[in-house]
Amino acid sequence: MFQRYQNRNGFTLVELLVVIAIIGVLVGLLLPAVQAAREAARRMSCSNNFKQIGLAIHNYHAAYDNMPLQGTGTYNYAGALYDTPNASPGGGGNSYNRLSFLVGITPFIEQQALWQQISNPYVTTGGLVWQAMGPLPTTTVAVLSANPYDPWITDVAGYRCPSDPGKGLPSLGRTNYAACWGDANHATRDAESYVNQAGISDATHVSYVQAASRGAFVYRKKMAFRDILDGLSNTIMCGEIMTDLGDNDIRSTPASAGGRTAAQWDVGGLLRCRGGIDPARPQFWSPTQSITASIEDRRGSKWMAANALYSAFFTMLPPNSETCHHGNYHEEYLASISSRHQGGAHVLMGDGAVKFITDSIEAGNVNSAQVTIHNYLPPGSGSPFGLWGSLGTRGSSETLQGDF
Repeated sequence: MFQRYQNRNGFTLVELLVVIAIIGVLVGLLLPAVQAAREAARRMSCSNNFKQIGLAIHNYHAAYDNMPLQGTGTYNYAGALYDTPNASPGGGGNSYNRLSFLVGITPFIEQQALWQQISNPYVTTGGLVWQAMGPLPTTTVAVLSANPYDPWITDVAGYRCPSDPGKGLPSLGRTNYAACWGDANHATRDAESYVNQAGISDATHVSYVQAASRGAFVYRKKMAFRDILDGLSNTIMCGEIMTDLGDNDIRSTPASAGGRTAAQWDVGGLLRCRGGIDPARPQFWSPTQSITASIEDRRGSKWMAANALYSAFFTMLPPNSETCHHGNYHEEYLASISSRHQGGAHVLMGDGAVKFITDSIEAGNVNSAQVTIHNYLPPGSGSPFGLWGSLGTRGSSETLQGDF
């Protein structure tokens, strides 16, 4: 007697469900690893962008024997308004010496075509002419829409971190890389700002600026590697910043600390905005906190502008801290580095090395007064902001202790 066997050509329902469950578990296990790998790749790309900027700064220095200026351009050319073109060959408007160092290095990051547009008179579609070096970089989108100046609305890929999703209006051309202005925010002014029409200098305020200008970059002043007395490898030259997404993030949306008073530099002045953080969502401002009204005035929103908000930072509060202003929101800023990476942000050292600074870096006494004149910490003092502050100063002779 023969036994007959019947061949099965498929799975049973139970077997199919088991296979689907196993695949689901594997996908669940692998997806975080894939996402982490993608962020690691974006972070590496961000670091490479920074290395190219560092190389561009060194090449600029080799060509001109100084670093690119953070605060350059034209000033009051033929009495023309800052944001008004005209029909003459010389052009109208002027940049008020507020162009960032990122403008100067465009020829050194393979953006020669963009540099040619900027460094020559620019004819708009309506036949009007912007003078060489363009209009005031903080000119509004509305004005530039009526009188287009394409360089100021151009996104430069090398100035963007792939991890930052910020894109488009109301910002113009965005940047994720900024100049280091040291550990005292009186450095956001320059000596020229305190000279009146008769040519007489306000010596008191000039002395404030000189004492506070302790970073690798000094606003509207030529700086060279020889000025970095602490050593290029011990001094931060540039840092990473995030751009704003319109979500009241404390790192990219500037809050107001009230009027321009001495409390800005006195003990506890750095923390005057901290009470406006939403306790339930500490990465965002409270709905009642006063913030800058113009939606164009946001962190990293204009790569061509040298103002503190757009392309500079200070080493007072540690990375990914709040952004705060004290009256003049274009200049008197408290702004650190920040990023969309987890746990910190990149910095570019003076020797071209790129390092990742964690949020937990030793930052000294954040309640301290700043180094300036006016009965606060005297000029030449070591940074009160710990290792973080010491890295931001170029010639204070601090001994760096700690890892970063």
